[in-house]
Amino acid sequence: MSDYQRVLAGLPNDWKTAKIEDLGSVVSGGTPSREISNYWGGTIPWVTPGEVTTLKQKTFRLTHESITNEGLRQSGANLLPAGSLLVTTRASLGYCAINSVPVTTNQGFKSIVFRQGLHPDYYYHWTRKLSSELKRRASGTTFLEISGADFKQIELPVPPSEEQQKIAQILDTLDTQIQKTEALIAKLEKIKKGLLHDLLTRGIDQNGQLRPMPEEAPELYKESALGLIPREWDVSELGTVTTSSVIGPFGSDLVASDYRSEGVPVVFVRDIAGARYDRVSQVFVSHKKALALSAHEVKAGDLLLTKMGLPPCISAVYPENEPAGIITADIVRLRLNAAVTPKWAQYFVNSEYVKAQVRGITAGVTRPKVTLKDVRSLKIAIPSTEEQARILDILQRCSKRLGSERAELSKLQSQKSGLMDDLLTGRVRVTPLLKDAG
Repeated sequence: MSDYQRVLAGLPNDWKTAKIEDLGSVVSGGTPSREISNYWGGTIPWVTPGEVTTLKQKTFRLTHESITNEGLRQSGANLLPAGSLLVTTRASLGYCAINSVPVTTNQGFKSIVFRQGLHPDYYYHWTRKLSSELKRRASGTTFLEISGADFKQIELPVPPSEEQQKIAQILDTLDTQIQKTEALIAKLEKIKKGLLHDLLTRGIDQNGQLRPMPEEAPELYKESALGLIPREWDVSELGTVTTSSVIGPFGSDLVASDYRSEGVPVVFVRDIAGARYDRVSQVFVSHKKALALSAHEVKAGDLLLTKMGLPPCISAVYPENEPAGIITADIVRLRLNAAVTPKWAQYFVNSEYVKAQVRGITAGVTRPKVTLKDVRSLKIAIPSTEEQARILDILQRCSKRLGSERAELSKLQSQKSGLMDDLLTGRVRVTPLLKDAG
């Protein structure tokens, strides 16, 4: 018995199951000849799997391409009424969507036109549980594909119509909340990106306001090695504002046999991905080994930069809540003096100001890499510590809001994941809600 069959076996006793072919018509797609221009550019939307695999919502009405009535007649394509369930069954298996207008598809789909009384919205959510069964039944050497005959034989649950509708309604509501939260996060990220650019180029004056742009108030700016910067700012090389700068240990000084499952954490490049410190490594060394490598220690407030990557010089501050660790050979650790706040340095090193310098250093190299000397030579702008604090306060508030929305998104996704499984399989029944509604 397959995993999918076990799921079906666990359905409530009053839920029936039926083969797809007994629940409606299974419709295949086709592609009109590309050589005949009269077949293309008509009024009939024509869908490909790529459009569905990247779809963020359940329904769609617009497609990248369209065909004519003649193209429909002269191909294997079939017109699907609105409310059909389109399922990808070639290469990418199990992605699905519901069309809100009549459409046709290429050969990468098997679509279901359900008979009356069945709710495509319920089966849209159920189809997400079909992936393993589709892969089990699929065949092919170049790419996996499931035949129409096999697809028709797949069994689906058939809850009472009112339950189907209520389950879909609950899950759709959660999907809507998730989509709204994702959209808000994307908007906040865009706002923060624009604000960050303004703060790094114009700063904040003593009144807590962004300085006017250089075109509006050229007297507030001066030329520098980095271009125009506020008059009050200085430019320094990283090497001149550090009290200590090192790279990780070389060669036999730190090898895989030194690694332990607990002890002093070892910091890798992958822990700095995304311009922030986010420890994913679970590698440690003994306290004795860490003492021997103390010259390569990293502690809270140190600035870390990657020596390699696309691009190199991604920067992050080692956080307060992490114990002291040891960096690996592909990381540079800088300990800054009092003139530079570590978080300011992180934002500036990750800005286009420094990225442009890094591109100049690594130009023409197949695998971009920087040395400690290169890192120490990178130029950054330095406002007063008071202005750095004002700028960082604004950015921290933006980050806090983003963090709150991301936590809400994670909560909604977790809630949906558990609830979807419970509702779709009948482990949690919606019948009490139906009685209350009645």
